[in-house]
Amino acid sequence: MRLRALLENDALGLRLLGGDEELDRSVRGVMTTDLRDPSRYLTGGELVLTGLAWRRDAEDSEPFVRILSGAGVAGLAAGEAELGTIPDDLVEACRQHRLPLFAVHETVAFATITEYVVRQVSGERAGDLAAVVDRHRRLMTSGPTGGGPEVVLDLLGSDLDLHAWVLSPTGRQIAGAGAPLPSAAGAELAGLHLAAVRSGRRAPHRAALGGTTYSLFPIRNNGRGGTVPPARDVRESVLSDWLLAVEADASDWPAARLDLLQGVTQLIAVERDRRDAARTVRRRLAQEVLELVQAGAAPAEIAARLRVATPVLLPGLGTAPHWQVVVARVEWDEDGGSGVPGGPVAQALLEEILVDPAVTGPDSADRIAVAHTGDEAIALVPLPAAPAAPRDGAGDTAGDAPDDGPALHADALLAAVRAPLSAGLGNDGRLTLGVSASVHSAEGLRGALEEARHARRVAAARPGRVCAAGHHELASHVLLLPFVPDDVRRAFTARLLDPLREYDRRHRAELIPTLEAFLDCDGSWTRCAARLHLHVNTLRYRVGRIEQLTGRDLARLEDKLDFFLALRMS
Repeated sequence: MRLRALLENDALGLRLLGGDEELDRSVRGVMTTDLRDPSRYLTGGELVLTGLAWRRDAEDSEPFVRILSGAGVAGLAAGEAELGTIPDDLVEACRQHRLPLFAVHETVAFATITEYVVRQVSGERAGDLAAVVDRHRRLMTSGPTGGGPEVVLDLLGSDLDLHAWVLSPTGRQIAGAGAPLPSAAGAELAGLHLAAVRSGRRAPHRAALGGTTYSLFPIRNNGRGGTVPPARDVRESVLSDWLLAVEADASDWPAARLDLLQGVTQLIAVERDRRDAARTVRRRLAQEVLELVQAGAAPAEIAARLRVATPVLLPGLGTAPHWQVVVARVEWDEDGGSGVPGGPVAQALLEEILVDPAVTGPDSADRIAVAHTGDEAIALVPLPAAPAAPRDGAGDTAGDAPDDGPALHADALLAAVRAPLSAGLGNDGRLTLGVSASVHSAEGLRGALEEARHARRVAAARPGRVCAAGHHELASHVLLLPFVPDDVRRAFTARLLDPLREYDRRHRAELIPTLEAFLDCDGSWTRCAARLHLHVNTLRYRVGRIEQLTGRDLARLEDKLDFFLALRMS
């Protein structure tokens, strides 16, 4: 706004005492002060309001006005309540420094002037920013921007004093202006946002976190990138859409400002579409390789296709990498969810879950190739080959197996994203994930794919909305237990454990905890007694009672194994 606008509003009751020729100055803010030197709080462009409490005598006016002029303020408004009139020495000092001076009538509160200026300045800034956003929108829809979402977030910070971040569905920061959002805060905000979307609440969603209020705006994927069609059901997009987190409470914002933020989200969505389109090549490479693997193609043909994929996924790599396969499946409850395709959702989730957490920004998924078939998504992940292991004196490689380098681990993949994804899946969705061991050649990919699928089925047999299993679990009893029929499981555990549970219930003897500790200590009397803080004789009495109640002998390996499996299945 211009200074002259203050004189056009009769409700403010301002009188101009000097500076007619400077009334076209822009006002960018307002500040009230009675400090003799307020320079540390001035940034330029303010209308300064003062009650003149800083003035002790006529000599004080010129230094005060000189400080304001040096700070680049737009004008000075002095209240008449303290002295009854504006001193001539202040009028003269303002004339010398060409600083416009207004008199504020004693009946007018400074708060009235402040509210008017803030409302005018905020409205004009929003209008200016809207024009800039519109210009950027036209640029982004017609050609490369060179700036990405950060440009728009910088504008929000500089023009509206809003701190904002673009987050993935798991809370990973994709873009931001200024200080980064802590990863834990990002994950929690993403979870709150996903829960609000699943509940059908209208955006923006308000979230309070650590004493700070955030407003969360969805960034809809409109499908113009050519890879993802517009969603018809919220479950098709909720786990793939980005969100805009703004450090502010938008619940009382005027419609114009809300419209502006919606325009910002649309602008970022265009950039999202552009980046999704860039993933098309990697997705196609994964699809081609996996089709060859599943069709039983010759290893030489698969190897040739991998040689094409490697430079795209790991540019500059001089040697052939190792590979891992990750399989994911998203399933919805049959009640109303059977028509929601799980494959595209699982594909988008894998592309997010597999992002290297050490790399920030939206392009950190460049090394991931994910395809989908039906409700299943399959990722082909290259791992740079580890340096050769040292050889022993006989010329053989030391150790039993080569080092597979930075291999993926099932639990670690989901550790940071389980909470937000569970919120997005709600009460009717499940994500299960299986990870293969790394393989060193095309010949191993078919086995790796089957291994990852088996591991995913192990994960699917576990409780919980988000579960994962790795290849190491396929070489133990863990692989077998989930597939034992429920009636067999119940009968087996009841026959062995129910007598102990009933005895514990009646006598508080803690036979079940004692049995678990005894097996965990590999049958060692001294270690088990120490763990339970019991005398060895007391432990022997409890084990004897277990054997008496069940008719088993805990000195026999077979009986130990039966108890172990019963406890695992219970």
